[in-house]
Order: sequence, then structure tokens, then C-alpha cells
Amino acid sequence: MIISYQWLLEYLPEPLPVNELSKILTSIGLEVEAVEPVGGIPGGLEGLVIGEVLTCGRHPNADKLSVTTVNLGGPEAVQIVCGAPNVAAGQKVVVAPVGTTVHPVEGAPFLIKKAKIRGEESCGMICAEDEIGLGKSHAGIMILPPEAAVGMLAKEYFNIPQADLAIHIGLTPNRSDANSHIGVARDVCAYLTHHREGKYAVKMPVGEIGEHGNVEQRESGRPQGYTPTIRVKIEAPDACARYTGVSIKNIKVGASPEWLQKRLQTIGSRSINNIVDITNYVLHEYGQPLHAFDADKINGSEIIVKCLPEGTTFTALDEKERKLQGNDLMICDAKGPVAIGGVFGGLHSGINESTTNVFLESAYFDPTHIRRTSLHHGLRTDAATHFEKGVDINNVIPAMKRAAAMIVEVAGGEIASAVVDEYPKPLQPQTVTVTYQYIHKLSGKHYKQIAIQELLTASGFEIINETNEALTLKVPSNKTDVAHPADIVEEILRIDGLDNIQIPSRLNISLAKTQPGDREIRNRAAELLCGMGLQEILTNSIVNSKYYPERNDLVKMINSLSSELDVMRPSMLEGALEVIQYNCNRKSQDLSLFEFGNTYTQHNGKYIQEAKLAISVTGNVRTTHWDQKAQPANIFHLKGIINNLLNYGGIKNVALVYGEDGSITWKWKNQPLCTATQVTPKRLKEFDVKQDVYFAEINWDLWVKAVAAGKIKYTEVPKFPAVQRDIAIVIDNTITYEQVQKTTEQLKLDALHSFGLFDVFESEKLGQGKKSLALSYTFQLQDRTLTDAEIEQLMKQLMDVYKNKLSAQIRE
Repeated sequence: MIISYQWLLEYLPEPLPVNELSKILTSIGLEVEAVEPVGGIPGGLEGLVIGEVLTCGRHPNADKLSVTTVNLGGPEAVQIVCGAPNVAAGQKVVVAPVGTTVHPVEGAPFLIKKAKIRGEESCGMICAEDEIGLGKSHAGIMILPPEAAVGMLAKEYFNIPQADLAIHIGLTPNRSDANSHIGVARDVCAYLTHHREGKYAVKMPVGEIGEHGNVEQRESGRPQGYTPTIRVKIEAPDACARYTGVSIKNIKVGASPEWLQKRLQTIGSRSINNIVDITNYVLHEYGQPLHAFDADKINGSEIIVKCLPEGTTFTALDEKERKLQGNDLMICDAKGPVAIGGVFGGLHSGINESTTNVFLESAYFDPTHIRRTSLHHGLRTDAATHFEKGVDINNVIPAMKRAAAMIVEVAGGEIASAVVDEYPKPLQPQTVTVTYQYIHKLSGKHYKQIAIQELLTASGFEIINETNEALTLKVPSNKTDVAHPADIVEEILRIDGLDNIQIPSRLNISLAKTQPGDREIRNRAAELLCGMGLQEILTNSIVNSKYYPERNDLVKMINSLSSELDVMRPSMLEGALEVIQYNCNRKSQDLSLFEFGNTYTQHNGKYIQEAKLAISVTGNVRTTHWDQKAQPANIFHLKGIINNLLNYGGIKNVALVYGEDGSITWKWKNQPLCTATQVTPKRLKEFDVKQDVYFAEINWDLWVKAVAAGKIKYTEVPKFPAVQRDIAIVIDNTITYEQVQKTTEQLKLDALHSFGLFDVFESEKLGQGKKSLALSYTFQLQDRTLTDAEIEQLMKQLMDVYKNKLSAQIRE
């Protein structure tokens, strides 16, 4: 869930810094996963000042540069070298002094440092509009009006609005009461009431929109004689316990005000028009889904809430025709269905530019019915996800009145009816009895009785009966998950702060099952990978089927969490690409990642689950340093990682197979053990990744068998010196290093300790279609020192075999 920081502050009795607020939210079980700036100008022009160019002359060592002195409002002017063609004395300009971080429109932010440019000192930068995020032009520096005040902060001069912050909360499915801004504010106020002096209450909206207007919110009492223009009848009370509505006339559909669009943008919601935007706004404000109908398109001025016969067709807002189930709850008029209740609107009753009269719906729909319909039709809308978690039935009318007041203000309409409220069987409040002894036992903390009562009343519970041993409580209607004494203890622990839970002095832990047999092998592999600079990731095993349009072996979810998470992953690649995309979008582009996980496929009705180890590298594997250049990732770096794992695991007798597409496959006992490849540009484009990615996937079950079959032999460190020799051979371009490697190994020279390739050279001087490989050899024996004659003989054997089997020439 995403909430807006600025929006949330409107409901709190006092402002809280975002860092403090994040700690409070995490402490009460609303874990803050990320806080990201949204809107505004990147960097907010922080540190930039208005300056005046006092002098401007040509740079003595560069024709296209100018040396200027600039007054920044301080005691002394500063010298700045500028490359803009339009800089001149007397101009008012925007300056980034030394120490300022500049955020350009394109490219990464950079720090302004004191520097020498062509021998002249430069203490800052005179800015163009694209260099500070104010535009796209780079034709020259920004020239401000003469009246601009020298030394004034640029953010004050340009009156830059404060950027909002999107707070990402990992909301658990049972916390429907916190699935809105007011719900979150209610929890924060309960926490503050318990931990600070005084009582903190949520500043509820009362029919006005803060600083944006002042619209009075009246009760359903209009002038006497007003009656609902739309009649409502509930024929499926089990699926719809309450249905309310109000008519609004003479509205004008158009674009939403900028403040409303920005609020929705912050939480990731797209602006559509003022009426729809208001219903979405109130949804995220109160947690109550609403729906607006074009009142003139409701036939017979009647709404009937019911289920239709199996197979009935219905065309929704997405213009797709769907066949209904017999238990799909439908909103109907006198002629037929106009919406899928709590899930999706209909094509022919929706709001458009010609709409002038609106019927605003606010209802309570049964979570089970909504979830079943939503999953069956693949419609995972915001409304459906709220209803299926459970909404507050007593919030139905306040949320509707709030939206109606906003529509009157923003869209210029007027209320045309009394509020219609069909509530056949009012909900009876839930009551729970809990003993103090049970609270102490389950929480592990000895709270005072008065502290327990204060915690619960701050959370909205009402104490019905109190004894020395127990409390009987009326559960607030917004807490739909509270039904048992254990739920009461959870509420106490949350508001007290989960980080205040006391750790018992004695813990009795028993493992229900033995650990997997590959745990030690997995841990050793993970340690080695971390030692090589890789980072472990964990991705969702449920993925989007759109990644695999041509596969017919997918394992599909019967009850998918959403339309974007509907199949079990058949490959580890896509999860890794999502992680790479996320990090690259945040300027973290040098990534070396690994993940242990399972893949899932099906063949002829049989489900297949396979354990995998996936490795991904992208960007630079070695960064630029004063003594080295940056080294980009490539397939051979990935190959080295796999070979290190093989050596560390003691896996022997592995065959290498090189594919025509550049892939490398390691085979053990003629079975594919691992495959490494470069991800295709087409695949990268699907994930909007703009840099090369190299990916390897290890068959972990086979790997474990290979490790178990292999034996690592330890030998004494040789006492006698090693001898190194190098040669260069000229061979055809068609001959691979793998062939050279196999030819060398077939000699089975006991004294050959190791060998490798250290240079490849290609030139027309070598001949058409030729290349030179420079090879290094290390010779060593355990029992004695090799003589020069023996080494020369070994080298002769190597050169002879290269000449005979590879038609090689030895470079002198």
C-alpha cells in the first residue's frame, strides 16, 4: 500500500517528521518498506542561489570558454569558468556553488567541486535550465530578470512546491482497518496517545477540503419534499448487507484540479476525470470504495442488487463482454445489469464528458462474493481488493457524504435527493471477553490494568463490562479481523509498539522437521558467491504469465493474487530481471546477484518442481580506480564464477559445450548441470533494461549429486620450486581455446601443474583468418626440482602436439 506523507499529515493533530513517522508505523505493524519523493523538481533546487555576473572575459587557453566573476551575495565574488555562449556581465543567473549537488534532466546527479579548467580556477557553475531540472534547453545559461535578488535561494525565487513523499507500507491482509489514510492516522494517534501526554485524535474531514475550499456537508435533510431520485432494492442480502446512494445534478465533467491529480499521482493512481478521481480519492482517504453512475442512463430510475442467471452476458468498462456466474453480484436497473457489484463498472452507465447527473453509490459487499467474482473474471481492481479484505459498514454513509461534498465543490453540481440507505439487517457489534491473565500469558509482558484499558480505548474499543479478572469489549466496526481474545492481545502489543515486546529469559525451541540435506552445500556455495562480491536476492515464485506468451507448460494459479501474478515461474530469469530493472531505475547499475529457488512446469498433467541456483551479472564487475579501468561484465566473467563453484564443490569430469548463440553449458554425466548465456536484447527490452545482462541457471538437484560424488583431495604444499614458461601459437580463427585446452589435457603430463590463456592477438600480419594465443604453463613436481632439459622436453611435447593436431605455428 502507498500513502502520501503530505496527505496523511492533514489527519494528524500535529506534524511528524517523516523519519519519526516511519519508525512509529513500523513499530505498530505497518512496516515501512520505502520512502520515495514524488513530484516536484529532483533535488528541489537545494543549494542553488541567484547571482550576478560582474565581469566576463575570454579564457586565455580556450576560445569557447569564458572566465567570469560572480556576486553570490557574500563578502567576496567567486570566479567561475563558463562554457555558455550567452554569458555576459550584468546578468542575473542561477549558480551552483561548490558543494552543491546538481540534478540534471538527463543523467545522474553530480557534486560541484572546486576545479581548474584549462589552467583557470572555477568555484561553481552557472546553470542552464536542463542542468537543474527546470526545462530541457541547453542552448545557454538561464538569464533572470534584472530585479532578481542576489543571494536569494533559487528554490524561493522560483517558488518550488515541496515534493510529496510516497510511503510504501507492507500491509498484511488482516489489516483492512489500516487500508486508508484515515485508518493509518487512527493507528498513529493511538500510538501517540499511549506514549505521550494528552489525547490524540484524528482530524476527520467534515465536508470541506482543507485549504482547497469550504463546502458545507449537510445531512440527508434537504428542503422538505425531497425524495430519492433513484430507488434501491436489495434482493441478495447475503452478498450486499447495505447499499446507500445520493443523486447529484448539474455537474460538469472535466479535468481534476491540480492538487487532486498530484494526490492521486503520489499513491500511483492515474487521473481520469474529476468525478472518478473524487471516488478514488475518498477510497484512499476512508478505505470505502464508491462508484458513480450516469444517473440519466439508469433505466426506470431504479437500482436492484441481485444475482443473474448463469451465462448472462455483460459488457464492462474495458469493453469486454463477459459471461456471468450464477453467484456474481450485479447492480441492475429496470432493463438489466449496469455494474459488477464492488468490482467493475459497466460500459453503458459510466461517467463521460456528456454526463450532467450522477448517482453516487456507497455500499457494503460481502468479501467472499467479491473475491470469488474478482478472481473468476480476472478483475483485480482497487475496489475489489478493499471489499475482499472487509470494509467498515458504518463508514458507508460518511464516505459517500464526503465524496458528494467534493463533487459539489469541484464539479459545480448540487445535491438532488435525500440519501437513500437500504440496510435490511443492521450489523450487530462484535464483543470479546479477555482476561488479564491471558493478556499477560500471551504477550509475555505484565501490563497494569489501567494501561491495558488505555491502550484499548485509544484503539477505538469500548469497555462494556469490567471486573478485576477480565474485560468485555465492543469491537469497533472498522476492525473486521478482531474476533478472539488473541486478537485483543495483538492490538495491545501493536499500539504499545512491536519493538517493545520483551524477550523471554528462557526459550524452548523444537524443530518440527529436519533441515534439508543440501543445507551445508548451499551454505558453502552462498558463502563463496558472497566472497566473490555477489549479493543474494529473493524474488516471488508467482509471476506474470505475459512473460511467457509462447509456453504451454505453465503452472497456472487457480486463485491468483492478482492478474499480474497468475502463474508459477518456469524460469528464474524474469525475477532477476525485475530486480535489475528496479535497481537500474534508481541508478544502481553494477549488479552481481544470485538466488536459490524453485521453478515449476507441467507436462501431460504432471507437475514438475526443480531446485535452481540462478546467477546474474550486469554493469561493471570492477569499477574505475586510480590504478585500473572499469571492467564491464561479460560471459567469461560469469564462466569464471561457475568454474570457481565447481572447484570449490570438488566436482570433476565436467564437459563444456559452447552453443552457436554464445551460450556455455556445463555437462556432468551427459546431463546439463548449468547453462550461462547473454540475455537477448528482445528480453531486455520487455523489462526496460538498457544494459547487457549475463545469466546462468544451475540445476541444483544435479549439482548436489555431483558434489556428493566428487572427492576433494588434499596434498602437501610442494617443497620444490615451480617453473613457468610461455609460448605463443598461431592457429585458425575457427579453432577455439576449448580445443587447445583439451589437446593440452590429453597429453596427461604429470609435471604440468596448471596452464592458461593470457592474451589473444589478431592482425593481418599473422595471415588471413589467423589469430595468436599466448599460453602460460606452470611445471612442478612434489619430489624433486625439474631440470632445464626436462622442462625443454615438456615444452617440445606441447609444441609438437599443437603442430600436429591443431596445425599451429609457434611464434618465435
